[in-house]
Amino acid sequence: MTAVPDAGFAARHAVLAAGYGDRPDPDDPGRVLAMPLVLHIPKPDPPERSALLAAAAVATIAVCLDERVGVGCDGEPGPWHAAYRAWTDARIRKVARRARGAHWRAAQEVDGVTVDVRGAQARAFVPTEVGALDPRLRKLQIGGTDLEPDDPGEPAADAPVLWLNARLGMTVGKAAAQVGHAAMILAGAMTVDRAAMWAADGYRCSVRDADPELWSTLVRAESDGRAIAVRDAGFTEVAPGSMTVIAVPARG
Repeated sequence: MTAVPDAGFAARHAVLAAGYGDRPDPDDPGRVLAMPLVLHIPKPDPPERSALLAAAAVATIAVCLDERVGVGCDGEPGPWHAAYRAWTDARIRKVARRARGAHWRAAQEVDGVTVDVRGAQARAFVPTEVGALDPRLRKLQIGGTDLEPDDPGEPAADAPVLWLNARLGMTVGKAAAQVGHAAMILAGAMTVDRAAMWAADGYRCSVRDADPELWSTLVRAESDGRAIAVRDAGFTEVAPGSMTVIAVPARG
């Protein structure tokens, strides 16, 4: 698959390639910026965990490279540009919530991108101040529901794999935020041409759990520059500096 990135895509990719800011958090916690994620977890027929996490990763990077976060050929910023750039200039945070039924349908009315992977759905939204979160999202629960690990089989060789550190026992919400981080860092580490090819492929990727033996191999790959890692700030669930996800680019 080939894809030729236009100037707009190249500029949006450059934001990811530049890394993220470290602007100190505001004194008012309500003004902390975060990207909301909503995971569709219906009660009678919940999705596979691996598919739901893949959907969260794809939705995240889809927002980050969406035309609406960039500047148009006429020089006019897109409708999501200011909010997105304020977020990328600060410490990157994501907060995942769960929804079903009418609440999931209402979430579709808030600016963002919904992705479906094998019937599992997740939506990533335009970053916003925590205290200014849309009421349709604020009412959704952050925790309370988790999904058992599944056995999706071997990941595809022609798409990136986001490997979760299984020893950490992250909840599905925490893991969703971490694979979202991984997708962003991985895209930024790609050349713009490779990132455009990934975009043309719908940001297809796999999410899998890595047991301790495999994790050790992945850590060596990251050390050798053959993979990228997410190291968590430690605000929730895991200790600061924990390596939560290692993303391995597609082979070939």
